[in-house]
Amino acid sequence: MVVFSGIKKYVVGLIIKTSSDPANMEKEGVYISKLNMILVQILKQEWPKHWPTFISDIVGASRTSESLCQNNMIILKLLSEEVFDFSSGQMTQVKAKHLKDSMCNEFSQIFQLCQFVMENSQNAPLVHATLETLLRFLNWIPLGYIFETKLISTLVYKFLNVPMFRNVTLKCLTEIAGVSVNQYEEQFVNLFTLTMCQLKQMLPLNTNIRVAYSNGKDDEQNFIQNLSLFLCTFLKEHGQLIEKRPNLRETLMEALHYMLLVSEVEETEIFKICLEYWNHLAAELYRESPFSTSSTPLLSDVPPRRHLYLPVLSQVRLLMVSRMAKPEEVLVVENDQGEVVREFMKDTDAINLYKNMRETLVYLTHLDYADTERIMTEKLHNQVNGTEWSWRNLNMLCWAIGSISGAMHEEDEKRFLVTVIKDLLGLCEQKRGKDNKAIIASNIMYIVGQYPRFLRAHWKFLKTVVNKLFEFMHETHDGVQDMACDTFIKIAQKCRRHFVQVQVGEVMPFIDEILNNINTIICDLQPQQVHTFYEAVGYMIGAQTDQAVQELLIEKYMLLPNQVWDSIIQQATKNVDILKDAETVRQLGSILKTNVRACKAVGHPFVVQLGRIYLDMLNVYKCLSENISSAVQTNGEMVTKQPLIRSMRTVKRETLKLISGWVSRSNDPQMVAENFVPPLLEAVLIDYQRNVPAAREPEVLSTMATIVNKLGVHITGEIPKIFDAVFECTLNMINKDFEEFPEHRTHFFYLLQAATSQCFPAFLSIAPAQFKLILDSIIWAFKHTMRNVADTGLQILYTLLQNVSAEEAAAQSFYQTYFCDVLQHIFSVVTDTSHTAGLTMHATILAYMFNLVEEGKVSVALSAASPANNQAHVQEYIANLLKTAFPHLQDAQVKVFVTGLFSLNQDIPAFKEHLRDFLVQIKEFAGEDTTDLFLEEREAALRQAQEEKHKLQMSVPGILNPHELPEEMCD
Repeated sequence: MVVFSGIKKYVVGLIIKTSSDPANMEKEGVYISKLNMILVQILKQEWPKHWPTFISDIVGASRTSESLCQNNMIILKLLSEEVFDFSSGQMTQVKAKHLKDSMCNEFSQIFQLCQFVMENSQNAPLVHATLETLLRFLNWIPLGYIFETKLISTLVYKFLNVPMFRNVTLKCLTEIAGVSVNQYEEQFVNLFTLTMCQLKQMLPLNTNIRVAYSNGKDDEQNFIQNLSLFLCTFLKEHGQLIEKRPNLRETLMEALHYMLLVSEVEETEIFKICLEYWNHLAAELYRESPFSTSSTPLLSDVPPRRHLYLPVLSQVRLLMVSRMAKPEEVLVVENDQGEVVREFMKDTDAINLYKNMRETLVYLTHLDYADTERIMTEKLHNQVNGTEWSWRNLNMLCWAIGSISGAMHEEDEKRFLVTVIKDLLGLCEQKRGKDNKAIIASNIMYIVGQYPRFLRAHWKFLKTVVNKLFEFMHETHDGVQDMACDTFIKIAQKCRRHFVQVQVGEVMPFIDEILNNINTIICDLQPQQVHTFYEAVGYMIGAQTDQAVQELLIEKYMLLPNQVWDSIIQQATKNVDILKDAETVRQLGSILKTNVRACKAVGHPFVVQLGRIYLDMLNVYKCLSENISSAVQTNGEMVTKQPLIRSMRTVKRETLKLISGWVSRSNDPQMVAENFVPPLLEAVLIDYQRNVPAAREPEVLSTMATIVNKLGVHITGEIPKIFDAVFECTLNMINKDFEEFPEHRTHFFYLLQAATSQCFPAFLSIAPAQFKLILDSIIWAFKHTMRNVADTGLQILYTLLQNVSAEEAAAQSFYQTYFCDVLQHIFSVVTDTSHTAGLTMHATILAYMFNLVEEGKVSVALSAASPANNQAHVQEYIANLLKTAFPHLQDAQVKVFVTGLFSLNQDIPAFKEHLRDFLVQIKEFAGEDTTDLFLEEREAALRQAQEEKHKLQMSVPGILNPHELPEEMCD
């Protein structure tokens, strides 16, 4: 403690000495900021208990010199951030609360200092530092300091229109505007009117903000961004307060006018801020009365709030239509060089922007779809007559049209769409040049793909669209064929039944026409496009409910790939060396990929096709395996990188993918177990075991995992055989480190997980040495740094413990041999900083294990020394374990922790907090960063928010992309 006190005095002395001289302070900026950080870390340990006078000390010292005062403001700002913004996971919950309470209790002294500076100081850097510090305080100080003092008027009148202070002042006003309380209405109104009054002097309402922004300096651009944040925050929180006052209507309209002007600025971050407000406003107005939308709204029918915003909303609609972001589905885009190309990378930021804009436009359309239609139709006419023609303008308009699918009444949608498609097809005829035609084609495809409801209701149009897509499949311009295939598969999924029924005015189902002409349709497509095409047609065939008809369709559907397959198999029967020919092997790979995609779409009925090629396929598998093995024996492991060998491995992988894909979709586990599994195991297992590690296919493991998960008890008898072949040899590949063979690693543990949960009885009959190997591999899994593997390992262990406890005889022998061992390994990952993401699962497993002991489920003695009392033994065991690992912990800390493990084992969240507080105590001594202890909470909160948002979106027609809707909601 004496040493600590010495360090404290030394650091404080250095800070006072260095910051008392303004010139020195400027010169030694980096040095002082480091000293400030050290002092704040000391304060977190010392204040208030060992340094109760800190606040009065710093406030008193501040009055002696302006430069010292400026640095003290920075120290107070840092302390505020440490206590209020970054305390979670950095200190125990009790300590964080204690510091927050101390800060609030002593705040009056700090506030008086800030007030004194703001009212009296002429020193600009000091005033700026004070405003910056105040900004950090505003999110936690008692509200009386904000609303029952002159703070707001001082900020607005004294600092807002001073260029040097305007940005930090506007940030302070934004922080105040974000306070959500029911009292202080007058003060909020005052904040709004005073700020608006100053704004109009600083930035007259007729300013062209878009141009001003593009010509502005950094500081001025920041001001526009801060203005958008202030208006967005205030109007979201307190807009309705202003609406209710007729005398403030004009001021409200002026604020909205600013928002519209700022929304036009060509800066995505600023646009996102404005978009957040427009989305909030449109959603709120829609939810107030979701059903008061008609095509010709009489003004008397329009809800009063909606009526107030009518003129503004129309301008926002125009803004959304003119600036619509690019949706995920669009593959043909203009690049930075002005060329039309296929886009490969998915830009997640742009996709999120699109989703938010789309949602906003859908709400705006619900509020007045006649206006949305008018704006879109006018802009489309301007494309056709050339006044607004450009690729960019056409793209944005079409993306906007595609984004409101489902938001109009069906009749209006039909009338609108027919006009749009007619105009776009006319435009395609009218424009010359491949690039122009490619852009227009991609827009037509995008729009029709977005309106499955319309397509389902209008067969003639659907048929025309699909035939048009078949035309585009011959268009070799970059990206057009891809988009045609992608649009075709989306339409096939959403309208699948319409293709297998005879439609009015037709002589046969359209699927027959497609199958009759399949050769001509796909002749210009690349292999991966052919695979997509096959998957699309598969969805149609899967919708045929008559089994006999469906089998004939599948036969016709697979005719082309089967002809090539049969010819290769016939040649191989005469001369097996044909399977060493590169072109033949490549063809086999492509045919199998087609089968994989077809099976994915057709599902269980694909058994007729799979049965036809199954045994030949397994023979090819064996033969290629031998080719690979002999190549490795002759030329060493490097040969696995050669193109021919890689193609052979592709055939093996696709074979396994096809089998596991079909098994996962099959619906007769007994038939699968009796007919399909035996030849598969015979072909695959021994081959896997005897291959060199580099030539073992990870898909063998994933296929086995799929089979075990799907067939459950029907496969239990085969588990020893499967494990004999793949377990030990794979474990030897992955137990040297945590990195090599990542795919084998992942699939190996999925297989182990499947066996543990589906076929646990098989584990009871294997030899103890083999069982120990399994348990060791589970422990190895949860120690992994690859998070998916570690999570799987913990899941397997938890399932194993639950299954073991159900088998009374086996349970006691398991506990005696492994219970303490497992505890030790779990604690080793709990206290390892790289494993904090698994904290919930660690807590769940530990609580379960302590509960077993406490409730006497572990009846066998865990220790020869204290056979009568397992609970005491486990407590002592854990305490010794922790003291050995962390000698700096005091006995009292360890005792409290161990007691808590038993008293909290019924309450997982409390148990987890108990673990986390203990981790903070370990880390505080080690001087490590503790920010990661809340990783899981953050992820869970995000997931929950996403789920709630999704539920809300499901309730508003058109908000979800038609292709995100569950199947049953589509028809």
